Amino acid sequence: MQDTPAGNSDYDSPWKEALEHYFPQFLELLLPSIHAEIDWSRPHEFLDKELQQVVRDTDAGRRHTDKLVKVFTLEGSETWVLVHVEVQGRADRRFNARMYRYYYRLQDKYPSRRIASIAILTDQRSRAAIGYHEQQLWQTRLTFSFPVVNLLELAQERSVLENSTNPFAVVVLAQLEAHHTKGDDGARLVSKFSLMKQLYLRGYAREEVLELLRLVDWMLALPTALEEQLEVQLLRFEEEIQMAYVTSFERIAEKRGMQRGMQRGMQQGKVSGRAELLLKLLALKFGELPEEVESRVAQAGVEELDRWAERVLTADTLNDIFD
Repeated sequence: MQDTPAGNSDYDSPWKEALEHYFPQFLELLLPSIHAEIDWSRPHEFLDKELQQVVRDTDAGRRHTDKLVKVFTLEGSETWVLVHVEVQGRADRRFNARMYRYYYRLQDKYPSRRIASIAILTDQRSRAAIGYHEQQLWQTRLTFSFPVVNLLELAQERSVLENSTNPFAVVVLAQLEAHHTKGDDGARLVSKFSLMKQLYLRGYAREEVLELLRLVDWMLALPTALEEQLEVQLLRFEEEIQMAYVTSFERIAEKRGMQRGMQRGMQQGKVSGRAELLLKLLALKFGELPEEVESRVAQAGVEELDRWAERVLTADTLNDIFD
């Protein structure tokens, strides 16, 4: 991981947050026909508990994001939208069956709900037909189809994305750059700086810029030295256009665990403060922590805490931190 940090970016977590923050904009940009049939005057709701009860992923090692969202159609009926984002890895021949499995588990547990499934592919170069599942024996046949958005195909319409006022277009551009610059930190630095500069010039409100900066920074992770170089470039750019966002951006980056935030926290000089900071960083990246992890951190010394904290940015799993 340390040799190629940019190639193993933490893609799934920012996708979860992007969908939660920009769900209407996500549908408007990528699936406008579905967006047009939803009554957005009524609030949508994320059904995380309901989803967790039925989705038991058995594909070890796969990286993806699933979100279940309750919306209301213009006709007034409640509808659930299951969004599956294949974040890392390519959709294979089992993908369609897995999409059907998620669908029928939800339908079986909640038979009165109307459910729509959507798949987003971030790296799809397989020849497998995605979006259709069929089972057949003699005169018995079951077919299941669902819409699929392949983000790599949107690369051909990059100018449309760059000129779009939809903030989710920035998320898509960041994902495309993450794919394009995988394994090339120098190219990623150039792309990340260019994308961040565009954010300043899109006319978004300050809060919107900061949220998108955070997501772009997360999806296009760089080694510490290049992150510092990027911040210097952003400071110079802000001076040129007379905007002052970087100070706030650095505070956001510190909150979600960039190296500078870790260093400041570690300088508190107390083991308890270091342990508390590490637990916060781990929770921000991996979600709710097992009790054994919290116990291990609480009992660790200064050297162990420092070593584990240095691994947070590049680790893909909790095991990568502690092994």
